[in-house]
Amino acid sequence: MNYREIEVVKYDPNWAIKFDIERVMLQEALGSNALNIEHIGSTAVFGLAAKPVIDILVAVSSLNILDTKDEKMASLGYEAKGENGIEGRRYFQKGGNQRTHHVHVFQAGDESLIRHRAFKEYLIVYPEITREYSEIKKQAASDCQNNIMLYMSMKNEFIRKHEKLAMRWYGN
Repeated sequence: MNYREIEVVKYDPNWAIKFDIERVMLQEALGSNALNIEHIGSTAVFGLAAKPVIDILVAVSSLNILDTKDEKMASLGYEAKGENGIEGRRYFQKGGNQRTHHVHVFQAGDESLIRHRAFKEYLIVYPEITREYSEIKKQAASDCQNNIMLYMSMKNEFIRKHEKLAMRWYGN
């Protein structure tokens, strides 16, 4: 496994601009198969500390059509990683060990689309939870010794709890 520094930084308003630039390129590369392209994850939540990696959620009409676009994605600097541990997802990374973007693609109607959207919207609406999450992320980055699996496990309890709450809240 290649070394990757895990750094959590304060919110940067340029993240939204970086997403907008990428969205235009992704829409062009994926064409009409891409039904929706949205900014998700920590960089999409105002005020939330984050690893400076733009997470992008794409809903497509067909994963089979998407699977023919790996070359187009590569021309934008993305490496195709297949499902990468989540059934029904296509995952792409940009930037190698110094990642800049992650693209998570699901077939329209997949519950994962709603889960990602709900968690982001929930954090936007509840700034006190966002502050708590920021502190957890900063502490995890400080304590994990650049071990991404440890970093993720240190956030898991918070994410599981609040994802459930977010899904319930989003459904109402």
